[in-house]
Amino acid sequence: MTVTSFILKNALRNGRRAFLTVWSVAVSSALLVTLMTLERELTVPPEAAGASLRIIARNKVSLTQPLPAKQLGTIQAIPGIVTVTPFTYFGGLYGDEEFTSYPQFAVDPVGFEGMLVESKVSEGSFADWMKDRNTCLVGRDTMDRYGLKVGDPMKFRGTIYPCDLDLRVAAVFEGTVDDRGVFFHHKLLDELLGDPGTVGTWYLRAESAEVADDVIQRLNAAFANTAAEVRAESERAFQMGFVSMWGNVSQLIGSVNLVVVFTLALVTVSTMSMAVRERFRELAVLKALGFHRGELFGFILAEGFGLSCLGGLLGVVGAWAFWTGIDVGKLSGGVLVIFEVTLRNMALAGLVASVLGVVAAIGPAWTVNRMSVVEGLKTLD
Repeated sequence: MTVTSFILKNALRNGRRAFLTVWSVAVSSALLVTLMTLERELTVPPEAAGASLRIIARNKVSLTQPLPAKQLGTIQAIPGIVTVTPFTYFGGLYGDEEFTSYPQFAVDPVGFEGMLVESKVSEGSFADWMKDRNTCLVGRDTMDRYGLKVGDPMKFRGTIYPCDLDLRVAAVFEGTVDDRGVFFHHKLLDELLGDPGTVGTWYLRAESAEVADDVIQRLNAAFANTAAEVRAESERAFQMGFVSMWGNVSQLIGSVNLVVVFTLALVTVSTMSMAVRERFRELAVLKALGFHRGELFGFILAEGFGLSCLGGLLGVVGAWAFWTGIDVGKLSGGVLVIFEVTLRNMALAGLVASVLGVVAAIGPAWTVNRMSVVEGLKTLD
């Protein structure tokens, strides 16, 4: 019998206990991977290829405060800006839905055409959307979700504004990080609201990433000390501002992670303690036969490490296969765009399981190390 087969035989001596231990570690590891991935998706929004060029200017007082539409001329005169459009969040409910997860924005189609450089119109045409203010540009994911096609109606009930939208799909876009949005004419919103002369925010694109910071500074300076000061920031910074509204998500999920790790530690410690206690006599006999304390210590550590590694591997791979093989957007009701299980999170969960397996075996191994042969042989089964 080799050392490897000896360790394996002892680890699998009680098949039911070994199975339950591996399964418990696997479930805990899968949960750990899921929680870490959820934290990443909630706190680190996906970034599009052209995000470094896009800038959003909002009211400095609050995002809920509108900006004067007459600011457009001043913004267009700032060097380094390629295109600019009003960008007003509508926040309507589609059809009879009580919760609609994707946003709707009122924009100027002419200015908006040059904003999403990474996207393409896959159905319909941008020209059809531009010439009819009662139409909309819809993301591919939303089209697939409802089984829509070009020419179909889309009706939204207003929740923020006292008006409803009765739109028709004119074109479909895809290729962005989030292909869910619906964009319609800002002139239509102005008409429905009685032309208030305001916009929610300004959305603009800089010539290059090198001039983006200068454009932001010029925007802020252009409206400083006015009745409607703006706060211009990159698209990335604007996204992170929304993330902060969730509160301390990282701390909450981190607390749950600690509970999972603590539970995993209890499982492995309990298993190793019982497994070693049952074999005190055998281990004493091995000592009497000439096995050194270090060898016995290594046998027990290898046993705990092996069971934990097996469970961790099954849990990590299982979590990756599950979240990769399902439609997360549909499962979450559109709250999550993607749910990417990264190699880093998988490795971290596997490392936690492996380390806890070793740590759990140290106590029982140390007890055996200090036990004399006589004490071991006196142990009752």
